[in-house]
Amino acid sequence: MKYQFTYLVNLQFLGFRFHGWQKQTNAKTLHDMVDKTLSFVFKHQDYKTIGVGRTDAKVSANNYVFQLFCDEELDLKSFMKDLNSNFPPDFKGLAIEKTTSDFNIIQHPKVKEYLYFFSFGEKNHPFAAPLIVGLEEYLDIELMKQGAKLFEGEHFFHKYCTQPSAHTIFKRTIDCCEIVENEIYTANFFPKQSFYLRVQGVGFLRYQIRLMMGVLFKLGKGELDLDFIEQSLMENNDRKFFPTIAPSSGLQLYDVKFRMLN
Repeated sequence: MKYQFTYLVNLQFLGFRFHGWQKQTNAKTLHDMVDKTLSFVFKHQDYKTIGVGRTDAKVSANNYVFQLFCDEELDLKSFMKDLNSNFPPDFKGLAIEKTTSDFNIIQHPKVKEYLYFFSFGEKNHPFAAPLIVGLEEYLDIELMKQGAKLFEGEHFFHKYCTQPSAHTIFKRTIDCCEIVENEIYTANFFPKQSFYLRVQGVGFLRYQIRLMMGVLFKLGKGELDLDFIEQSLMENNDRKFFPTIAPSSGLQLYDVKFRMLN
């Protein structure tokens, strides 16, 4: 069906109680909740939404984007007010803009920034669980910072992907990969010190960042070394994915930026 108008909507969500973005049978998903909310706003179901990408179960977003197709021109301010009034407390609409009919949110060039929040040394307060993964073991943060930098640039990520298809492209470029002390989110029930892995790139494989974080956790515990990471990213790696996937709740899609076309 051809719709007359299309918009880009930015939103935030806490993903802890959802099974990711993509709609599934017998599972509560973020896409289901967005569409359910829009049905209340529009008072009909004659619209279509496409998300900027999938997310894993329990993964949150500081800035997610979906494309909305409909047959009515929206009053943007009024629409955002109605959207937020109908969203549950763990969703918030941030902005909306009209775009052209030929815009394709999936195919348009974009850069995604993910953050993975973690702490170590003691068990965290339960209230921190939706946002920060806590490891009780000691981690060598300085060594992990060195390891994170090894992921920057163009590499072969066969070992950092699960369930690839026959057409999966493993040669990928990471623009930025670093570990930073967390000063973004604070609360009196957060650990005194926490960190995040910051990763920027055009596209990521299934579970790629969580597998990278799993390797860095092993590095920080002294269970593998920097040479292991270097070897794992070479074209002649054994192409078996790393078996340790970091928990999903520490991961969030922090930002999405669409690139300008010439």
